[in-house]
Amino acid sequence: MLLRPIGIVAVIASFYLHAIPTQGNDLALALMGAAAGTLLGACCGLATAVFRDNAGAIVVKAGILAALLWIGGVGSRIAFSLYTQHGGGPAVTRFSITNHITSTQAWVACLVLMAVMEVLSRTAVLALRLRSVRQSPQASAQVAQPELTRSMMGLDGRWS
Repeated sequence: MLLRPIGIVAVIASFYLHAIPTQGNDLALALMGAAAGTLLGACCGLATAVFRDNAGAIVVKAGILAALLWIGGVGSRIAFSLYTQHGGGPAVTRFSITNHITSTQAWVACLVLMAVMEVLSRTAVLALRLRSVRQSPQASAQVAQPELTRSMMGLDGRWS
C-alpha cells in the first residue's frame, strides 16, 4: 500500500529529472523545492487520521486539511507551469537572471524534487503512524491523530 506512491513518483522523476544542476544558485533552488515538498508532505501525513475501527481494522483517512495541503502542492506546480507557458516566462527569466539561476533544468529539478519529497515525507509519516497503530492493542478504536489537527479539521464534534 505505501510502496505504490513511491514507485509512481520514482518512475515520473526518472522521466523528467536527468540531473540536478549545481551552477549559480541552481542547487539552492532545487533544495528549496525539496524542502517545500518535505514540509507539505509531512504536514499532509500528520493531518491524516490513522486508527483502528470497531472491528479492529486499520483505517487511514485523509481529512480536509490533508486534502488542501496536497492540492496546494500539486496546484502550485501546475500553476507555475501554466504561468510560464502563458505569459509569465519573461518574468521567470528575469527572476532567474537576477538570482543567478542558470538553466531551466534548475526549475525542473525544483518542481520534481518538490513532488518527490512531498510523496516520500507523507509516506514516511504515514508509515510511522501505521506502525504505532499496529503496535497498539487491537481493542482500541482511538484516532491516532494530534488533538490540534482534529479540532482544526472540525472532527472533534464541536462547532466553532
